[in-house]
Amino acid sequence: MKIFNSTRLSYQLMDANDFQLLYELDQDPEVMKYINGGKPTTKEDIEEVFLPRIDAYTNSPKGWGLWKVTINCSAEFIGWILVRPMDFFSNQPQLENLELGWRFIKKSWAKGYATEAAQHIMQALIKNRSATQFSAIAVSDNLASIAIMKKLGMRFQKKDIHKDPLGDMLVEYYSLNV
Repeated sequence: MKIFNSTRLSYQLMDANDFQLLYELDQDPEVMKYINGGKPTTKEDIEEVFLPRIDAYTNSPKGWGLWKVTINCSAEFIGWILVRPMDFFSNQPQLENLELGWRFIKKSWAKGYATEAAQHIMQALIKNRSATQFSAIAVSDNLASIAIMKKLGMRFQKKDIHKDPLGDMLVEYYSLNV
């Protein structure tokens, strides 16, 4: 699946060739604050954990993967949008319920980029008939991510433990049926 440029941004599925971009993004403690308490990701974790996880859920025809987001006019990398089935790393992945997630460099915050990118990718997935539902999760204190979820039309569903092989976390679940 190809996702065409939006007004200000362009998109491309990420892979092992994007190692350095993934590593650099995760070095800012403020970017990592609501993910792991602000701890920068090591190169070993990118190589041994993060890249294999991306490989596991990437499915180009369905639009699943980590979508690199760059600014059209400068080709500058500013972050990514995650697309994968909810509960992908469990025994019961929800193949029709796609999880959206995002991580952006700090200097790109509060400019509408994450919302534009997530909205654009979600609309492309709807046109591709890739899902009947979209969901996102965030810790309660991550008000910026929760605001994006609401701008995407998602509604609060519950507060619960999100189970993941990398660690369980208490989060808020938001979703949108399409």
